[in-house]
Amino acid sequence: MYGDGPVFKAEGPSFRDQPYAGQLPQGLWTTGLCDCHEDPHICVQTSIMPCVSFAQNVEIVNRGTIHCMNAGLIHLALGFIGCCWLYAFPNRTRLREHFALPEEPCRDFWVHLCCTHCAICQESRELKNRGADPSIGWLSNIEKWSREKVTPPIVVPGMIR
Repeated sequence: MYGDGPVFKAEGPSFRDQPYAGQLPQGLWTTGLCDCHEDPHICVQTSIMPCVSFAQNVEIVNRGTIHCMNAGLIHLALGFIGCCWLYAFPNRTRLREHFALPEEPCRDFWVHLCCTHCAICQESRELKNRGADPSIGWLSNIEKWSREKVTPPIVVPGMIR
């Protein structure tokens, strides 16, 4: 399900040694849905071309299994008929599962239906705040983590019986 890329586990001594581990709230979003002002670059990019920001997020959340260009073109095409939120909300769910985040302020479906741009910005900020830069892509993030000897910030959900 998650490919053979590096995986972040929120436990053990290696987790506690990571630069971002002590600073992030466990199980909480690091920014609010309407905190777009915290990253003006993402805010402007998403306002002009939401498909680009969304596609960058998708590549990281799906650990490189979905190419940025493919996700962007699908989002753009669905945007022309007003249905891009149908493709976007499952990605928010995946992101929440990776980081064990609550489904707030309401269900992912409603967040993307009513506030698609804000949701995409929040998801991008969340990835950045947790150590994955969507703007450089999955492979470049892996290289960066290897160079810096940092554990990648992707949480694998616990087993469900």
